[in-house]
Amino acid sequence: MAALLALLSSLAWGSADFIAGNLTKKRAALAVAGAAQVIGLAVMLVIATVTVSWGTPVWQYLPWAVLASFAGLLGLISFYQALATGSMSVVSPITALGVVVPLGLGLLQGDQPSPWQYLGILIAIIGVLLAATPEVSGGVGLRPLLLAILAAVMFGLFLALVAVGSEASAVMTMTAQRTTSTVIVVIFALSLRSLGGLQRGDMPALIAVGVFDVGANLLFGLASTLGLLALVAVLGSLYPVVTVVLAWLILKERLTVAQYAGVALALVGVVAISAG
Repeated sequence: MAALLALLSSLAWGSADFIAGNLTKKRAALAVAGAAQVIGLAVMLVIATVTVSWGTPVWQYLPWAVLASFAGLLGLISFYQALATGSMSVVSPITALGVVVPLGLGLLQGDQPSPWQYLGILIAIIGVLLAATPEVSGGVGLRPLLLAILAAVMFGLFLALVAVGSEASAVMTMTAQRTTSTVIVVIFALSLRSLGGLQRGDMPALIAVGVFDVGANLLFGLASTLGLLALVAVLGSLYPVVTVVLAWLILKERLTVAQYAGVALALVGVVAISAG
């Protein structure tokens, strides 16, 4: 079940990144990320109420949720800005390397994957990098590269913090996280007196990004409580494969041989991790 939830989180994250990557080419990254936080909060308030999760002691999840808010929001803004100014196929695999943070945390906590799972982890990471490899003629400037590296670090910290908070309650950790990030976004919006150019026609895309993103976070949090964090982190980091495949299917972008090989290796890695 943990592997399935982690894979579903990758599917949701990859879909959110694809939609947000296209939207941030015409709208401010802060505005897109902020709107996603607000929509995510609305979703989590409903889920928290339906699941009757409000009774969880606040001190068990709130500190981790607040810290995750700052890391996640900074990561999202950096990532969306990198997508808007650089090549999606370069930016996406760099941010996926943030998996090293929760992976390392899991191993330090005593996670002991089997030899097959270690092999699967290695194959899956190589697959992610290959699947998101840019065209030989492609390129990316220094600024998007630095933004992608910053996003990778922040995303890694975010996942680790969410995993810790989810030990008490994945639902309340994400609810508190979205509440905190929404407050931050509202303060920024009021101080700037701007919505970042967002228009009514952007709402369908913004809703999709918000729902997919918070759904992915919640699925990852739940998965981290059911399986080894080291394995869940890797399976949850396969989202660049989803983004690349969506670009191929919807935007008709041509995949390189390396990208086809990367998708295949990522799937092989998933099988090895699950079988181990």
